[in-house]
Amino acid sequence: MLDYVEYTKEEGNEYNHDIVVYALSTCGFCRRGLAFLRENNIPFNFVYVDKLPFDLKMKIKNDLKEKFGKRVVFPYLVYDDKDLLVGFTKDEWKAKLLG
Repeated sequence: MLDYVEYTKEEGNEYNHDIVVYALSTCGFCRRGLAFLRENNIPFNFVYVDKLPFDLKMKIKNDLKEKFGKRVVFPYLVYDDKDLLVGFTKDEWKAKLLG
């Protein structure tokens, strides 16, 4: 989790992993990804990157790319601050988060 970002917290069932989602408010894949987490009662933190000031948005994208070595495509789900899922593919998210 980037400590300079203000996240929105979504409650859920007890879950032994930290999930952070970087999303766009206008992105259909992001909406489906967040809905998947909610439907499965997985607690997570998220931020709509497109609603942030340009400089902060660019800093987030650069820091995520540098840390994980993957181009930032939304949604960008960070799992325990060390692994990630890029984009929303239900089967991938299901295998990683519920598997």
